[in-house]
Amino acid sequence: MLDELAHAGPEHLTPDFVTGFDRKQGYPDPSEDLDLLAAHGLDHTATVLDVGAGTGQFALRAARRFGRVVAVEISPAMRAALRARAEEEGLDRLECVAAGFLSYTHEGPPADAVFSRHALHQLPDFWKALALTRLAATLRPGGLLRLRDLIYDVQPTEAEPLLDDWLRQAHPDPATGYTVEDLATHVRTEYSTFRWLLEPMLDQAGFDILDVRYEHRVFGSYLCVKR
Repeated sequence: MLDELAHAGPEHLTPDFVTGFDRKQGYPDPSEDLDLLAAHGLDHTATVLDVGAGTGQFALRAARRFGRVVAVEISPAMRAALRARAEEEGLDRLECVAAGFLSYTHEGPPADAVFSRHALHQLPDFWKALALTRLAATLRPGGLLRLRDLIYDVQPTEAEPLLDDWLRQAHPDPATGYTVEDLATHVRTEYSTFRWLLEPMLDQAGFDILDVRYEHRVFGSYLCVKR
């Protein structure tokens, strides 16, 4: 089995990096994702998994809205930050599990939804396909997958100009955004895949795509339903 901790990105294991992680991410607001799940029928009785939960930007808000929320995170430093925030906000019922896409074992009734943001790209494509299949197995029929990730919406011949353009948009300050070197490191050492490879993986895992949107042909947002 793949060592998921070794594929988590070394910076995500460092407490000093995790301290500034939300700032570097731009404090992503999960309101759109939460509203989207609610619009598809999830309410205070729903069970929701956040896989690759990080510091809990989504999970903490979800725990105030849904019945059971499980934050699945492989990094000890991320889990420590998440648990500290949950305690500070009085969210004792938020579950935090030390696991990843390939090692999480779901307990209890099937989940109603799975959320994952900017985590699946840490796995090579073979393991992505297995991860998506495992996520599908945690869901009830008709359950939802909300997936956000860095995905290349181009053909191979278009990859170089796309990456050139993406790097030109990099942030100048490493404390408040992702620099040219950060993005170049992502391209070299992480496993963002092509859209035309990811979507067949979703299909093979048992998902139908309800909605898909791309920003700058790099950031993909998917809403899928389990068949």
